[in-house]
Formats: sequence, C-alpha cells, structure tokens
Amino acid sequence: MVAQTEQEPRTAGELIRFWRRRRGLSQLELSLDANVSTKHLSFVETGRSSPSRQLLVHLAQHLDLPIAERNRLLLAGGFAPPYLEQAYDGEMMRPLRESLSRLLEAHEPNPALIVDGLWNLIEANRAASLLWDGVDPELLEPPINMLRLGVHPGGLPKISSTTAACNAPLITKLRRKSREDADPALGELIQDVEAYLPDDPPTSPATQPVVSLDLRTPVGEVSLFTVIATLGAPLEVSAANLAIETFVPMDARSAARLGELSAKAQGE
Repeated sequence: MVAQTEQEPRTAGELIRFWRRRRGLSQLELSLDANVSTKHLSFVETGRSSPSRQLLVHLAQHLDLPIAERNRLLLAGGFAPPYLEQAYDGEMMRPLRESLSRLLEAHEPNPALIVDGLWNLIEANRAASLLWDGVDPELLEPPINMLRLGVHPGGLPKISSTTAACNAPLITKLRRKSREDADPALGELIQDVEAYLPDDPPTSPATQPVVSLDLRTPVGEVSLFTVIATLGAPLEVSAANLAIETFVPMDARSAARLGELSAKAQGE
C-alpha cells in the first residue's frame, strides 16, 4: 500500500484550509474570529465559492500569514499581490539599503549587522569584524551564516565565552517561527544548528538579566549582549525578513574598550 501525502496547496481555498489547520483552528473558530459564515468559509475552502479580494485579505489578516504567503494567496485567487517582491540589491531597495547602512554606522563603535530570514549576513559595520576575527575560515565563506557562526565550535565559541547553549533561546524562537510560517528552509537550518546544542539545558540559576558573551580582543575582553530588531511595517517580502542585531557593551569598561578599538582602526 502506497502512503498518501498531502498535496501542495495551490488554489486560494486550499491555501486557506492549509493555514487554518496550521494555526490549529477549526472552520467554526476561524468563522467566528473573522465574522464569516461557516458555510461560506467551507465553500471557499472546497472551491465551490470564489472569494473576493477583500475576503482573502481579511482571512489572511486573521490567519496572521507572512506577507509572502499573503501574496501567494491573492495570486491564487486571481488578484494582484498586495506586497512588493524585489531583489534586496535592486534599485527600488536602494533608499532602504542606504538608510540601514547609516543605522549600522550610527551604532559604532558597537558591532552591528543585518541578516536575512535565514540569518545569512547581509551587511555589517566595521566594528562587527570583531565577531569573526579568529574564527575558522570555512565559516566565513559566503554566505556567512550568523546563527551557525554562533553555535559552531570554530565560530564565536572559539573567540569568546559564548557556548552553543547561549543561543538556545534564539534557536527555540526560530524553530517556532519556521513551524508557524511553514518555512522548510528555516526548519532545515534549525535542524542543522541544533546538532551543536547540548542535550541537557543548563540548570544553574541566572546571575544577570541577559545572556552575555565575553569577546576576546586585542585590548582585552569585551562583554556584550545583543539586541535584535526588525522593521516596523514592511511592505516588501525581503525587507520583512531582515533583522538588525546590535552587540551592546555590558559595562563601562567594555564600552571604553570598544571605543579604543574603533580609534585604533581609524588611525590605521
């Protein structure tokens, strides 16, 4: 007997049903939440009724679809996609790239960088070179994956106090995101980097408010913690997946050493 596998959803109705099930909702629950009759929703899912653009946008909002999937849903329904899909290095994206470059420069002397949805490095400021100075060369072959760099023994753990376990909270969040967004590429990356995580999570009580890493530098150790930000209201698919990660000094001594490193770099 040949096992049956679920076919890739193609029609607007099939996509609605796929995402409704992905969100763990029954037809009744989605109908009540979106104020749509159960009968009409059933007809949409089975293809007996052709949904309007307004209804598809409405359901996409209540299902909290990623914007790339909202485009896919509208296209499947025969409508123009609501969001842009442009190459990040294209001309239309140039103003955003320039603004983000200025943002990275403004963070100096603190290391700061931009990653895409798979945590591949897009751009970094000069101070960010501290994060890979001394790591294994094969980890710096393009595209540099910052998530892998953070857990691989030859990556950040090699040049700082960080361990793979320090990245467990971020990996947990990304694993959940890969499931919620039905993102197989992100899921494969998470499965790959999880191999570096310890089997048993640390059980010792916390002694500070955030996870930090003590980075070894030419002027001494610099203690850092990270802040991760995303764009507030993206209208383009690749922009929606960008994340800006800033490494902030934990104390005044670390801040002073980052300033010293920056001054030396500018004087060279």
